[in-house]
Amino acid sequence: MFQRHPTVTILLFTLSLNLDAGATSLNVVGLFPGKAVVSIDGGSPRTITTENEINGIRLLGTTQDNATFLIQGRRETLRMGQYLAAQQVSGSSQSSPDLNTTMLSANPNGHFTTQGSINGGGISFLIDTGASLVMLSAAEANRLGIRYKEGRPSLTNTANGQVTYYRITLSSVTVGNIQVNNVEAGVMENGLGGNALLGMSFLSRIEMTQSGNNMVLAKRL
Repeated sequence: MFQRHPTVTILLFTLSLNLDAGATSLNVVGLFPGKAVVSIDGGSPRTITTENEINGIRLLGTTQDNATFLIQGRRETLRMGQYLAAQQVSGSSQSSPDLNTTMLSANPNGHFTTQGSINGGGISFLIDTGASLVMLSAAEANRLGIRYKEGRPSLTNTANGQVTYYRITLSSVTVGNIQVNNVEAGVMENGLGGNALLGMSFLSRIEMTQSGNNMVLAKRL
């Protein structure tokens, strides 16, 4: 069933660090000019600006897509959807991204949303295990240059009754560092707004683990 869900994207990226004081996790749950909203060690969200410091973490600056921090004398810049693990090694730090993993966090409505791309064009996704396909609106398909009317017309049941959609194959769907090629999808001219649905035609081809308000998507090796 394909339904529209009211969502607000809140998780942009997660940074896990092994600091001198012990294991610390830093979750960035919001970005604004000159400030970021973060959760440290799973605590309540707090605002960090370029003018203050929290637990030895200083914000150097933000853009629309990422934030740069100064942590124990080193700079860490994270982009949306990236998961970075760092460890303290002999008094200096060494970090490397997990190129096969993307971490998400639920928004206040309990939904998981993320930025990604279809055929190289950026799009917002709502994770929907109840959708058999990746689904997007005709408006988004047109914006991405997808000629969806060349697809096969089909019917599906929604909360508003049966609607027609066009079944197509996408060249690629990307979330974070994970890309899946030749993904079955559907385009709806009516009844679907807001985020595209990241359905099982993508999710069944990766590993998906949920623990509470966190979800990890991992590329199958």
